[in-house]
Amino acid sequence: MHIMKSIGVLSCAKIFAIIHFAIGLIFVPFFLLMAMVGAFAGPKAGNAFSAAVAIVMAVFMPFLYGFLGFVMGALGAWLYNLASSWLGGIELELQPPAATMVATSTYSGMD
Repeated sequence: MHIMKSIGVLSCAKIFAIIHFAIGLIFVPFFLLMAMVGAFAGPKAGNAFSAAVAIVMAVFMPFLYGFLGFVMGALGAWLYNLASSWLGGIELELQPPAATMVATSTYSGMD
């Protein structure tokens, strides 16, 4: 049994930032679609300002998600390290990888 006693705060924050940036990229087309439908529906159809704001927000959304992911990843890792110093960490049971068989040849070429 292995015990995970601490997590690297900066490394965890970087991983969370990349993951949340990717999530932000995935949501951009859906956000743009809904924003465009909202901008062109209703009493003021063709509201160009709403469409421009939606495009600007869509460009910045992945970066905002990435930044918030970095902050929350760092905060989560720091809180985990604090709690694990009091409680002892998470117990992990690890299994070594299965051994692979390597074929060897005894052929010498002198037959």
